[in-house]
Amino acid sequence: MLNNLTECEEGDGGPNSQGDATSKESSPFINSSTSDVEKSQQYDGKNMALFEEEMDTSPIVASVLSSLANYSNLTQGSKEHEEAENNEEARKKTVQAPGMGTIMGVYLPCMQNILGVILFLRMTWLVGVGGVLGTFVIVFMCCSTTMLTAISMSAIATNGVVPAGGSYYMISRSLGPEFGGAVGICFYLGTTFAGAMYILGCIEILLIYIVPAAAVFKMEGLEGAEAEAALLNNMRVYGTIVLSLMSLVVFVGVKYVNKLALVFFACVILSILAVYAGVIKTSFDPPDFPVCVLGNRTLVSKSFDICAKTIEQGNATVTTKLWRAFCDSEFLNATCDDYFTNNNVTQIQGIPGVTSGILAENLFSMFAEKNTFVEKRGITAVLDPEAPLTNTNRYVLADITSFFTLLVGIYFPSVTGIMAGSNRSGDLQDAQKSIPVGTIMAITTTSIIYMSSVILFGACVDGVVLRDKFGEGVNGNLVIGTLAWPSPWVIVFGSFFSTCGAGLQSLTGAPRLLQAISRDGIIPFLRVFGHGKANGEPTWALLMTGCICEIGIIIASLDSVAPILSMFFLMCYMFVNLACALQTLLRTPNWRPRFKFYHWALSLLGMSLCLTLMFLCSWYYAIIAMVIAGCIYKYIEFCGAEKEWGDGIRGISLSAARYALMRLEQGPPHTKNWRPQILVLMGLDGEQNVEQPRLLSLTNQLKAGKGLTIVGACVEGTYLNNQPQAQKADQSLRKLMEIEKVKGFSQVVISSNLRDATSHLIQAGGLGGLRHNAVLVSFPKNWKHAEDHHHCRNFIEIVRETTAAQLALLVPKNISAYPSNGERFTEGYIDVWWIVHDGGMLMLLPFLLRQHKVWRKCKMRIFTVAQMDDNSIQMKKDLMTFLYHLRFDAEVEVVEMHDGDISAYTYEKTLVMEQRSQILKEMHLTKNEREREIQSITDVSRGSIRRKNPSNLHPQRSIAEESVTGGGEEKPEEESVRLSRPRQVQLIQGKNATPTPTSPTSPTAPTPAAMSPGEEVQMTWTDEMEKTSNPAVANPESIKDMFNMKPEWENLNHANVRHMHHAQRLNEVIVKKSQEAKLVLLNMPGPPRNRKGEENYMEFLEVLTEGLNRVLLVRGGGREVITIYS
Repeated sequence: MLNNLTECEEGDGGPNSQGDATSKESSPFINSSTSDVEKSQQYDGKNMALFEEEMDTSPIVASVLSSLANYSNLTQGSKEHEEAENNEEARKKTVQAPGMGTIMGVYLPCMQNILGVILFLRMTWLVGVGGVLGTFVIVFMCCSTTMLTAISMSAIATNGVVPAGGSYYMISRSLGPEFGGAVGICFYLGTTFAGAMYILGCIEILLIYIVPAAAVFKMEGLEGAEAEAALLNNMRVYGTIVLSLMSLVVFVGVKYVNKLALVFFACVILSILAVYAGVIKTSFDPPDFPVCVLGNRTLVSKSFDICAKTIEQGNATVTTKLWRAFCDSEFLNATCDDYFTNNNVTQIQGIPGVTSGILAENLFSMFAEKNTFVEKRGITAVLDPEAPLTNTNRYVLADITSFFTLLVGIYFPSVTGIMAGSNRSGDLQDAQKSIPVGTIMAITTTSIIYMSSVILFGACVDGVVLRDKFGEGVNGNLVIGTLAWPSPWVIVFGSFFSTCGAGLQSLTGAPRLLQAISRDGIIPFLRVFGHGKANGEPTWALLMTGCICEIGIIIASLDSVAPILSMFFLMCYMFVNLACALQTLLRTPNWRPRFKFYHWALSLLGMSLCLTLMFLCSWYYAIIAMVIAGCIYKYIEFCGAEKEWGDGIRGISLSAARYALMRLEQGPPHTKNWRPQILVLMGLDGEQNVEQPRLLSLTNQLKAGKGLTIVGACVEGTYLNNQPQAQKADQSLRKLMEIEKVKGFSQVVISSNLRDATSHLIQAGGLGGLRHNAVLVSFPKNWKHAEDHHHCRNFIEIVRETTAAQLALLVPKNISAYPSNGERFTEGYIDVWWIVHDGGMLMLLPFLLRQHKVWRKCKMRIFTVAQMDDNSIQMKKDLMTFLYHLRFDAEVEVVEMHDGDISAYTYEKTLVMEQRSQILKEMHLTKNEREREIQSITDVSRGSIRRKNPSNLHPQRSIAEESVTGGGEEKPEEESVRLSRPRQVQLIQGKNATPTPTSPTSPTAPTPAAMSPGEEVQMTWTDEMEKTSNPAVANPESIKDMFNMKPEWENLNHANVRHMHHAQRLNEVIVKKSQEAKLVLLNMPGPPRNRKGEENYMEFLEVLTEGLNRVLLVRGGGREVITIYS
């Protein structure tokens, strides 16, 4: 029938005809931009009549659900993502679905970054110097720090989509641009110095273990400082060369670096497996690695050929090369070094094996000063304290002064690299699942490797070999290589290629991090580094990275560079933990990580460990790093570009004093910081007491978001005369707020009329950034009563003003049925009917309610409406995907609303509504004009029906209408969808009303002749249930007959008919699905733009919510309040 009606409209002259436009003009709604006929044609059959005037700002869910579910095509989120969406070139690119899983995307990259140069070059030395117990404590402490950091990082990374950028993105978006920029630069410097450390490790392996003869500065014959200077100079020369080559490779072909990453990682794994194989082999066949000890001092192996002073050749005693190294001649009567003369030469086994019991000897630390001898425990040496030290180049010496905190600084870089998974989040199939699992698995695996290495090295290798950093006592072999099986060269080449690969990875990642910081624009002087080649490669950032990396190369000592990068990484990890702790303690509504195994106490513990390790490693480096970060912070604060990323510091500012208020004046909060700042409009009785206290109960239950609350009330009069009443009203509000435990502010406004007072509250509430963004007002009671008609008008004006001010509006209906704060729901559902997309308010409100103990046990269900041309299966999939990204747990159902003819009941309901509106309008006329107008309406209506087909009219048939005769609270149980008994509506004009007989279908009035001058007019409608008293509704086949017999239906406003039809159809579906729900949240249609049709608007809302116990009508404020981003 609706299709027939549309055809009839077009046939009368077309939508553009003057007469048609005039006769069918309806009340335009807010944001209306097209004619009613065009709207009718566009939305016919879509059951969207109530919302059609707002489709340009609030599109139907079916049209936006696909883009909401696909985060790469989001309409709102991070500003960068929106800019990319608006970019013409970006739209032309084909979006490829990410495919990497947990193992390839997170686990292996983290393993590759964590395992590296320290394990191969320094781990044995750390065990020898620090002892098994001390080194185990260091490893455990560092691994615990990274594990706690990984837990915090997992919470942040799973709190929405984390684009590429890793820790910098997480910190900057969690703690703001100032902290983000400062820590981002520190993270960049740490990554750059890590590249220098890997290059130095590569050169050390090359010059000491692979090609010693390639040294530019020869070290043979040099002692002490001269030998050390020669080694450092060689490191500088070759380090610069290797850095240049690696930078050239990165500049020319970064894709080859990524392809070779797995090859380099395979080298690392093979090397570790070779070590474990060697450990197993030592249990039954220890390798032969003899170490020569003079007294208790370890000798350099290249200074002798046989570990003995003399040997027997035939019948003669012959001196050895070792004798000639300590004596002035090769004869037995030569003058020799006193220590050499007084002590014996002993040959010990460097690798006695895992079953030898050497672990007990290596349990405790043996720190040494620089240039002191590497001595064997348990051997007594004869030493003359007054004798000068000679031939020190024949012994293995400590190259640096060792102590516990130095070991911490050298070791910590070996556990960095935990951010590799989050850096690749854009390439992961399911980042929110892969990042926590892969990162924690990688840390667990590497921690087991490191801890087992500490124990196994201490159990297999002698202490003098462990403390021999460069393997001088074992023929210049890499110490860990002596343990490997089948050959030491497996470790040598494996570690060489792994350090090369790690260096290339650092030189690849660091420039991109600098480019990301530069493109954010938070540090103005770095903007030049945001540019690069045409394909996006960061050319200038790579050049800057190479220059900074050269500083580490000039330092030349791996042991000196390691603490530097430890500082920067520790500072980065510290702020990751701080960000997680801050977000958890603030309880922002957007903080909904899918990773649940976190706690603010763990984050604070991780932050404390990071700070402790910073000062343990090097207190002066820690202070320098903090000064650098502090300077960058202040620079960004005073000179940097203003950014709003919804950070946690910004959240704190919302509840701070003047300084924070001034900062909040810079602009509205980001979507992630959005929380309901509610202005509650309370009604007062004649004694200035609150009429509906349950409004504050609902406010308390919504305040899980911890936003601002302003409880407002209005007093009619003048300020000078009514100030005492205002003070009394304010005291009533404060007392009720205290009872309901609502933390906020009360505000009472005095004005000449309540309408203006309410408008003043909406306009002037709050201070600076602490302004309300939502208005909570109860649905008007008894709005059909003529004497309460001004309350209806005030309510509609509130809706208009909140829409104009872009404020959200929450309208609870049947507020007396809402639970108090002391009640508990043990089960039930909170149903969300998502009809149009209004920024996500409907999604956020149930989440906030379920944080309160009243609603905690209730489950959330989301219903959306599919039209005939929508794919309901795909809509459900998209909605489930969108909810997954939002971290909401809810049941999803897509309700299909098929096209249907408009029922006779709908036409009759619309007819009564328009007649009633006309009579209410006539109430403002004079008495005689009013009587003539009403008589004219009823005579025309009754006469046309009788002329058409009087025989088909049942004498008792009536139109269902809601009773408003009660003067108390609304009774939800009377609003049954079945309308089980006849009800009456009386429009009373005047005080002394006299009942009159009623027409079967329309209001009647006594003729003017029959009325005395003092009589008043009373109009009465009676109605029965649709299916029992309305045969046209009970029998669908009779609809056409009913249509044919009522010509006055053709004069109805067709927009009103469609609105009524949609409201009735939607109400039937909602009641069917959600009648037993504890609470129903529903999009609230927009109000009329002009004053015409206000009563119709209220009637639509009444029909839409009929038969529901608790309904919360919601209008968005014109902005997004939820986001999938972290």
